[in-house]
Amino acid sequence: MWRELLPVGRHPDSGGYRRYAWTGADAECRAWFRQQAEDRGLAYEVDRNGNQWAWLGDPAAGDAVVTGSHLDSVPDGGAFDGPLGVVSSFAALDELRGRDVEFAKPLAIVNFGDEEGARFGLACVGSRLTAGQLTAEQAHRLTDGDGTTLPRAMEAAGYDPDAIGPDPERLARIGAFVELHVEQGRALDLSGDPVGVASAIWPHGRWRFDFRGEANHAGTTRLVDRRDPMLSYAETVLAARREAELAGAVATFGKIAVEPNGVNAIPSLVRGWLDSRAADQDTLDTVVGGIEKAAREYADAHGVDLDVVRESFTPVVEFDHALRDELGRILGEDTGLKVPVLGTGAGHDAGILSGSIPTAMLFVRNPTGVSHSPAESAAEDDCLAGVRALADVLEGLVRR
Repeated sequence: MWRELLPVGRHPDSGGYRRYAWTGADAECRAWFRQQAEDRGLAYEVDRNGNQWAWLGDPAAGDAVVTGSHLDSVPDGGAFDGPLGVVSSFAALDELRGRDVEFAKPLAIVNFGDEEGARFGLACVGSRLTAGQLTAEQAHRLTDGDGTTLPRAMEAAGYDPDAIGPDPERLARIGAFVELHVEQGRALDLSGDPVGVASAIWPHGRWRFDFRGEANHAGTTRLVDRRDPMLSYAETVLAARREAELAGAVATFGKIAVEPNGVNAIPSLVRGWLDSRAADQDTLDTVVGGIEKAAREYADAHGVDLDVVRESFTPVVEFDHALRDELGRILGEDTGLKVPVLGTGAGHDAGILSGSIPTAMLFVRNPTGVSHSPAESAAEDDCLAGVRALADVLEGLVRR
C-alpha cells in the first residue's frame, strides 16, 4: 500500500508532495482509497462533504469504532503526515482479520478531505463541515490562489457542493474515533518509545496581517519619502519570534503575498499570515496580542496602515479522558508496552471532532521531528509497531 501511494502527487524537483484538495493528485489518492476498501469487501461511500468511508458491518447499528486520517498534503509536504494513518488503518484491519477477531460493533476507516487547507487556506474543511464548525455559506466563500472557489473545485472533481453541511446523523453512529499519525516533533525520539498516546492539542489559529503602504519607484524615491509596508512586516516577523520565545510558545509567518511584487517597485501591500500555538489560551492570547501591538507600532512609524484578521481558530482540545485511559490500559496492561502520553501543537481531524464524539490519537515516532517537509520520516519498524498498537486498540474497542 505504501509503495502504491508514494509516487502520487510527488513533485519531481522538490521531492515533496502537492496533494491539494479536489485536484488530480487528490483524485488519485481517492481512487486508491476506494480500491483498498473494495479489495477488502468493505462498503464504500462518500459523505455529503466529500469524506470517504469504508465500512465493515452495518453503520446504522451505531456505536461504531472509526479510524483513519487524511491523504492530502501541505505544499511540498512529507509522505507520512496523514497517509501513515490511512495506510495503518487498512493494515490494522488486515491484522485483526488475521487474528480472527469477532466484531461486536461496526468498524469504519475514513479519509477526511482537505485536512491541511493547502489550497483554500482553512485546515480540516471536511471534518469541520461534518461537525458543524464550518457552515456551507462559509465554505462556499473559500477561494484558492487562482480565484477558484471551493464549490467550483468540487464540481470540477465530480462532487456536489450544494450538499455540504453538518452531518449529525453520521456522527451519532460513531462511538469512538482513533486517529494514528506520525509525530510532528521529537518527544518520542527523546523518550525512546515507538508509539505514544495524545493527551491534548494546543490552542492554535491563523491571523492575516495586511500592511498597506504606497507603491513607488525603487530607484528614485528617497528613503525618507517612502511608505514601505515591507519594513513593518519584516519587523513584525522578528517581533513574533521574540514574543513566542518569551512565552514558551510558537509563532510563524510562513506565507506572504506582495503587491505589485516587482523587483524595482516599493510594495503597496504586504500580506502575511501568522500561525501561532501555545499550551494554553492565555499564553496564546498574550503572544498574538503582543505581536499585533508591535505590528501597529511599526506600521505607525512607517506611515503604513494595518488590518489584522483572524481567519481560523481552534481552542485547546483535551481528548476524551475515558477513551485516552482505555487506550493506555489496552496498550499497557494487555501488551506490556510502555506508552507515553504527550501533547501536541499540531491540529488534526480528531481534534475537530472531539467536541462531537469521543476521540483519541496514537503517535508514531519521528526520528528527526521534521514534518511538513520532504525530510519527514519514520522507521519501518516503528510504523509496524504503530499498526500493531492500532490493531490492539481497535480490537479492544470493537469487542467491549
